[in-house]
Amino acid sequence: MASVSVDEAMRRAIELAARGLGTTSPNPVVGCVLLDADGEVVGEGFHAYAGGPHAEIVALAQAGRRARGGTAVVTLEPCDHTGRTGPCSSALVQAGVARVVIAVPDPNPVASGGAATLRSAGVRVDLGVRRDEAEAGNVAWLTSMRRGWPYVIWKYAATVDGRSAAADGTSMWITSEAARMDVHALRGTVDAVVAGVGTVLADDPRLTARNLRDGSLAIRQPLRVVVDSSGRTPSDAQVRDGAARTWIATAAEVGTGPDGRVDLPALLAELHQRGVRAVLLEGGPRLAGAFLAAGLVDKIVGYVAPRLLGAGPTALVDAGVTTIAEAIDLEFVDVTQIGPDLRITALPRKREG
Repeated sequence: MASVSVDEAMRRAIELAARGLGTTSPNPVVGCVLLDADGEVVGEGFHAYAGGPHAEIVALAQAGRRARGGTAVVTLEPCDHTGRTGPCSSALVQAGVARVVIAVPDPNPVASGGAATLRSAGVRVDLGVRRDEAEAGNVAWLTSMRRGWPYVIWKYAATVDGRSAAADGTSMWITSEAARMDVHALRGTVDAVVAGVGTVLADDPRLTARNLRDGSLAIRQPLRVVVDSSGRTPSDAQVRDGAARTWIATAAEVGTGPDGRVDLPALLAELHQRGVRAVLLEGGPRLAGAFLAAGLVDKIVGYVAPRLLGAGPTALVDAGVTTIAEAIDLEFVDVTQIGPDLRITALPRKREG
């Protein structure tokens, strides 16, 4: 096998890391490629599920003795603590790896320190190779670790004229089956799905993730969270059906914000404490507006159907904007056709001052 460059190996490690999306939380996604002393790939691995072997351990097991004198290329700084698994920094030292190339330093104070341990053992450590790409692939976990609350994705479905339902309240279905299946795939990558009690009362959604092939429930289900200030969620609501864990978040439990409703920053802090690193905000134009007005949305995924209604509820209500100068500006990062619909992915631009 021909030798590969460290840059090529890191690109491959980032691809491997992506295979863990949706199954590793509250841990990060991590990929690792091991090169022998001649630069040939002798081991590959990724972190597949929380509690399972880390990427470096999988790659070392494949490489065996050929890891000695070689280079480990890893998307995130090797952990330096013992949790459900041992420290990867020590495993790399014991395997005789001569060099470790890291894309992103670990921001978690519990697990960081691997680079220092490696250097103290005489291992060469290089940081920053393809850092931006590795950051993008692990953005939810990294963001959550750095600030102490989850990465929030607001998902909505609407017509071209921004309506989420017709004037008579009917909304099934605004978008196509292809778009709805894409939403289920998106749900499978997050730890919690959040909706307002108004949506629960109006639509009685299940908020579960289903398999794309046959529509059955996916093995891993995100936590269902209903933001319900006064505890109005019916006892027979589908979100209480036992198909997934559910938290009815009331103001009495979470705390009250300035608007007299559930304190949203406190809600996110509590979710972080529960191991939630990525949240999908679904259902409730008023709840979405409150999240946006508070600057709590990190990414927007909109499914736009090629339809016009001309009247009816809109996908967003009261985002704290009263004049054009206060508009929430977005950066479009992707536009993809899903069946007859468009999926638009955008990032809110940070406001200056």
